[in-house]
Amino acid sequence: MCGTAAVLCRSDSAVLRLFGGAEMMTESGAIAVVGVGCRFPGGVRSLDSFGRLLTGGPDLFTDVPADRWGPEHADPAGGPGTISNGVGAFLEDIDRFDAAFFGITPREADSLDPQQRLVMEVAWEAMADSGRPREEWRGSRTAVVLGMLAKDYELLHARTLGLGRIGPHHVSGTEFSFAAGRLAYTFDLHGPVSTVNSACSSSLLAVHQAVQSLRTGDCDTALAGGVSLLITPDLSVFLSSVGALSPSGVCRPFDASADGIVRGEGCGVVVLKRYADA
Repeated sequence: MCGTAAVLCRSDSAVLRLFGGAEMMTESGAIAVVGVGCRFPGGVRSLDSFGRLLTGGPDLFTDVPADRWGPEHADPAGGPGTISNGVGAFLEDIDRFDAAFFGITPREADSLDPQQRLVMEVAWEAMADSGRPREEWRGSRTAVVLGMLAKDYELLHARTLGLGRIGPHHVSGTEFSFAAGRLAYTFDLHGPVSTVNSACSSSLLAVHQAVQSLRTGDCDTALAGGVSLLITPDLSVFLSSVGALSPSGVCRPFDASADGIVRGEGCGVVVLKRYADA
């Protein structure tokens, strides 16, 4: 087991409760986290850097990058069609993708939702973190469950390119169900495969379903996680209209002065096994 797994697989850890409840701490129901991949703002690409960010990192909120949407959408008064704050936590270089590594042609990659691109990269990082070389994944009984919510790329395509530019890779590039299937196909994983959407709990539901597949014997390993990118202003406009966004542009969890959330981007994937097998 890698160092990451050794830390997260403590049977007395609250981490195990997070991944499935108290019964996970019994010998028969325990689930081990044997690999982790993550990509969050602030240059976070590992558990170590994530830990440093949580314990003493800087405020990551910035103005909306110019390649997303313009400042004309921001309005502290929250008028129709606007966003009550103009900040968020954003990843860099979401337009970059090593398509050849995953056997994806440039033409297909051009139609691929950046969320699918990102989850492919982060899932592979988690798989590599588990210590198994790529060839050992081929044909394995591995489940893939991903949580996804926003369909910004599909909205962007419709808004900028229109019906005339819909090509043969449009649906597979933008429809959520293809995200998990693409990952399973690329690495030849033979287990239950699904993309789930339960709004803010999508990633947690993905982990829950992956754990259930392990416990029922439907798979021997599971990849579970979620991804979210902010590409168009639409969902932020909606959240602003219902008062969910913070007009002050600050998150204050569990504080009486909290006035809403500030949105952010990221992707996280874990590799799970039954504890006895890990």
